[in-house]
Amino acid sequence: MPIQFKSGPEIDAMRTAGRLASEVLDFIAPHVKPGISTGELDRLCHDYMVDVQGTIPAPLNYCPPGYKPYPKSICTSINHQVCHGVPGDRVLKSGDILNVDITVIKDGFHGDTSRMFLVGESSIAAKRLCDITREAMWAGIAQVAPGKRLGDIGAAIQKMAESAGYSVVREFCGHGIGRGFHEEPQVLHYGKAGTGVELKPGMTFTIEPMINAGRPEIRELADGWTIVTKDHSLSAQWEHTVLVTDTGVEVLTISEGSPDRDRSPRPA
Repeated sequence: MPIQFKSGPEIDAMRTAGRLASEVLDFIAPHVKPGISTGELDRLCHDYMVDVQGTIPAPLNYCPPGYKPYPKSICTSINHQVCHGVPGDRVLKSGDILNVDITVIKDGFHGDTSRMFLVGESSIAAKRLCDITREAMWAGIAQVAPGKRLGDIGAAIQKMAESAGYSVVREFCGHGIGRGFHEEPQVLHYGKAGTGVELKPGMTFTIEPMINAGRPEIRELADGWTIVTKDHSLSAQWEHTVLVTDTGVEVLTISEGSPDRDRSPRPA
């Protein structure tokens, strides 16, 4: 499938979907505290998306080839869970780190973003992992501009993560997004600068590095979705959806409560 370039009303629709996805994270942030279950976080997000925003939770019943339908509306990945954690009865406790991954559909277009949350009192090591992972994502975003290449994004992320003593998960990557949940191109979070697909205006894709405190190897749990580190080390992930503009990059998944709202490049 070729890359789907967006323009005009399509970009406006992507901006709306991206903002709405980020606003779900704004909404749920005060609820992420010790004593709440991931299933309750899912219920709260689902009701907010459907009843307040009028959006569709894209993960609910999502079923790519080789998988069974995803049973929830958000992904909640705790501690050594890398991605695609399925919400359930697990109760958050102080010291946990949590990734909440949100994808909404509004007027046929997808907005996809995730954030890390520190639950209660987290360790210095856990906080450092979350901070470096966020900085690595932004290092990748800083490489987005016409004429740059996908390898520039991956190389910047890999350099930051590995220089901090961490490892980059290789099996999962960012992806094109628009009318489709997952479109071309694939956006690796490691690689060699100057290689890969050339970036052109109108491309929209996610940058969502998964960074492990230990080794990069992962495995899948019996639920068929949740991915964890093989060595049980902590893992963190941050995600934004971006647009390649005529002059650089626009981050589409920004809202009033975004942690890095003031650093995000904006359209002129």
